[in-house]
Amino acid sequence: MPSLPPCHEMQRRHFLKAGAALLALENFPHHLYAGTKKSAQDRVLLGPAKVPVSRLAMGTGTNGVGGSSNQTKKLGFKGVSELFRAAYDQGVFFWDSADQYGSHPHLKEALKTVSRDKVTIMSKSRALTAADMRADLDRFRREIGTDYIDIVLLHCMMDSDWDVRMKGAMDVLSEAKEKGIIRTKGTSCHTLGALKTAAKSPWVEVDLARYNPAGFAMDDKPEVVTAVLKEMKAAGKGIIGMKVLGAGKLRTKADEAIQWHLAQGLTDCFTIGSESRAEMEDLLNKIPAASTRG
Repeated sequence: MPSLPPCHEMQRRHFLKAGAALLALENFPHHLYAGTKKSAQDRVLLGPAKVPVSRLAMGTGTNGVGGSSNQTKKLGFKGVSELFRAAYDQGVFFWDSADQYGSHPHLKEALKTVSRDKVTIMSKSRALTAADMRADLDRFRREIGTDYIDIVLLHCMMDSDWDVRMKGAMDVLSEAKEKGIIRTKGTSCHTLGALKTAAKSPWVEVDLARYNPAGFAMDDKPEVVTAVLKEMKAAGKGIIGMKVLGAGKLRTKADEAIQWHLAQGLTDCFTIGSESRAEMEDLLNKIPAASTRG
């Protein structure tokens, strides 16, 4: 039998790995992960700056690139802003955005009906230099219609020496925190090396970490990432979970993925991007049910 081309073989292995991960969740031992009740609306103080956030953040970039995302393309300008408001009305006041998702104008529209001091806003910058970061902070605030941004992250760190390469941008964020332009700062990591550096860096106050039981869209196997997150937690950093549903691959196993994530006790909160009001409201019901399911 002829061998498959390398790209096809990689796809086959990925499919088999994904299938095995989903199969392992078929007989998920819920009773082993049952804990105290947690809800999307729980108020959490994040990181050393103790920024108040709801346990669930309204994500806007399940897959975001080039100034758009699943959410912005599917829901449109009014749809995303109305979803922010609908979540707020149900107690979810942590709004997650990024320049890469193109979701800042949607936030600005939502803020027309919600007081700025009632919500916590996070954004992320791909700026590489001090000048670029200063420009981003000015532009982000104009686009969102706010004087300050609660949480700003260096977006998608992949190099293990990002703390050296990004020194200029980091210094600008530190200065912005002193001036009250931002409340806290940190990283979004997309490789294990970058995540390990974030765990050790005293500059990082908050990290956005990919974390789910199947290892989908993660920096390494769940047990490897768990060890790094424990180090972060011990250092007093705030941890926001992302890819809780594996960038959508675990939508059919949301109960299991959410329960596993909550039971680890490592993330302070997590972000999930809903693509409809019904999906968002389903999440609000799933989180408390999953946290105690036996």
